[in-house]
Amino acid sequence: MSLVEAARAVRENAHAPYSGFKVGAAIRAASGRVYVGCNVENASYPEGTCAEAGAIAAMVAAGETEIVEVAVIADAERPVTPCGGCRQRLAEFSRPDTTVRMATLSGTVETASMAELLPRAFARSHLGR
Repeated sequence: MSLVEAARAVRENAHAPYSGFKVGAAIRAASGRVYVGCNVENASYPEGTCAEAGAIAAMVAAGETEIVEVAVIADAERPVTPCGGCRQRLAEFSRPDTTVRMATLSGTVETASMAELLPRAFARSHLGR
């Protein structure tokens, strides 16, 4: 199963009763293992969880910390990029050349690197520790 297919499958489990906008994400860790996540909304609207954040949490909970590939899918006219917060989350565990595939349910796929999605990302090195 490709990462886009894994993201599509988990998207069906999204809890999006307020926006109706279901998103699925899949990430491949350095080990080759795939972790998935879907958006989870709640009545306190800004307190929901993005699909990418859920996939990252699953990866970290499994003891892994390096993302080598990402896929995100939503039912939109054009591929949807990760939000700003998720770009930062993904950058924390990725390299600038990590591939991010953004797909629609109709099959359109766009690809970008993390550096293209988040140029000059804030990093641990900025903390001066």
